Amino acid sequence: MELAIDALLQESNPVEKLGDAACYFPLANGRYEVKPGLIPFGTDFGNGVRDRHVFQLDANFAHCRQMKQQARAEQLDKYVQTWNYSDAVAGAIAQFITQRLIQDHPNYFQREARSDRNFNFHNQLTGETLILNADYQLQQALSSHNEPTPPYSSALDALAMQIQEDLTVVSRSGGQHWVSAIHLCFPNYWAATEKIGKNFATVHAPVAGMDAMNRRGDAIVNTMISRPPAVRFAWGLSTDTRLNHHPEPPPTVTRDRWQGRQFNPQNPRLYLRIERQVIWGLPHVDAALFSIRTYFRDCRQLKQDPGLRSCLIAALQSMSAEALVYKGLSESRSAILAWLSE
Repeated sequence: MELAIDALLQESNPVEKLGDAACYFPLANGRYEVKPGLIPFGTDFGNGVRDRHVFQLDANFAHCRQMKQQARAEQLDKYVQTWNYSDAVAGAIAQFITQRLIQDHPNYFQREARSDRNFNFHNQLTGETLILNADYQLQQALSSHNEPTPPYSSALDALAMQIQEDLTVVSRSGGQHWVSAIHLCFPNYWAATEKIGKNFATVHAPVAGMDAMNRRGDAIVNTMISRPPAVRFAWGLSTDTRLNHHPEPPPTVTRDRWQGRQFNPQNPRLYLRIERQVIWGLPHVDAALFSIRTYFRDCRQLKQDPGLRSCLIAALQSMSAEALVYKGLSESRSAILAWLSE
């Protein structure tokens, strides 16, 4: 039992321990802000070609896949949800993901025609071959290693297991929009079951400082679907580097042990948890794909750089009381600021 718990609590390597990961610092202006913050996709943040990849691959791939496997094995519908996810949208999303992976990472991903009018989609990293039909619906998954448990439920489920990102899809029809699909194995204190089928304003209602953006929800979704692709960043602080912080712990883990966010000045562990979010519109099916890639940066390393440290301190000081509660920092900000200033 304890081994199972240890596996669930496994932590990811921060960027500082990876030689090939993209590196971001989205609080360079020294302010905590809640805004769309859309930046043209492909903008160079100092990571070269990696900034032009929708789905980024690095040495954390095996760990990300293992954590996704554990989440799915725990309870698939806790992490994977669809609602009014039409075949047309599902096919367009699967087509985009496969084409982008082949385009960005041809050494790892290949497409191969079959005599039955289906095609094989190979991933050299996982040893898996997904058989998809002409509408990009999953027909079968073949593995050179262990079969997925539980079996893949759809093309979205299967493809999400080939990448390090979480995925969300927004659909629109008849003047209404909703979250139609979520594959979220690395949640940051939110649950797929609470967001599926909801519109922009309802999804973001719990987020401190979102009132103005929520009133513009329809316009923001229109931008996501109709405008050129964009990237944005979100950040917070964590006392661990565990990817899965679902609000409901697994059955074998106590809530206190699962929750995290307890900063200890006597044994300080603090990480910047950064989400690189790519928004890619598919206007021909009135939908948008929203990918979330999670990175960690070690604040013990960041504080050694006077410029980065001052930005982090200023951003923490700029947080409203509501933002501190939402980010789980209301009780620890003073101790964190004191440690950063040492």
